[in-house]
Amino acid sequence: MTRRAEAAKAAKAADATDDATGAFDTVVHAPQRLRICAMLDAVTQIEFGLVQERLGVSASVLSKHVSVLMDAGYVEQRKAVRDTRQRVWLVLTAKGRAAYRGHVAALREIVDQPPE
Repeated sequence: MTRRAEAAKAAKAADATDDATGAFDTVVHAPQRLRICAMLDAVTQIEFGLVQERLGVSASVLSKHVSVLMDAGYVEQRKAVRDTRQRVWLVLTAKGRAAYRGHVAALREIVDQPPE
């Protein structure tokens, strides 16, 4: 399955459970995308280069993950000139914030289940 097809499928599933708590989200679940969403949830916006530095990944790897999140409608990019250089800022959308928080709630439910 292609990256876009995966994101479209996950976005469709997310639309069905938009406001549900405990909604496991396959787009957010990938480790690097989970970390990206966690960073974005804590701030209004964050510069692409700072996310890259904190994750310790190449620009191309980060770009791939951000593209999946953007295709799902979870992240937006904003471009601005700073210090005479164009900078890219990442913003978690309301839909992305709901998906991330629902996914974290689903993970907590899994972890908090009593042993059988």
